[in-house]
Amino acid sequence: VSQKEHFLAVTLTGGHEIIQIHVISVGTLDKTLIHPRDVFSVAIKENAACIIVCHNHPSGNCTPSEEDIKTTRILLKASKIIGINLLDHIIIDCNSYFSFMQHSIVFNEK
Repeated sequence: VSQKEHFLAVTLTGGHEIIQIHVISVGTLDKTLIHPRDVFSVAIKENAACIIVCHNHPSGNCTPSEEDIKTTRILLKASKIIGINLLDHIIIDCNSYFSFMQHSIVFNEK
């Protein structure tokens, strides 16, 4: 079990087949710094059609923080500009997960 947050990007084809899983950032116990350019640069290099981002919460609580929601909004805006769809942001812990898409957080905003 990792005691640090890891932020990952999964690059996908147009048919949603996995191209690669990338570790974008490794942070501290309760945060990791990411920038849209770091997330989307790997997707652009691999000619990915879409991505899913994921990070862990070592605390054991996969409820998104305000910072998680803010980051997801920024990544979603960047994805629309770049033309690589952001399909979901998933937060995981040892026993559970939280999907922004399933909970209609950020992804249903205009």
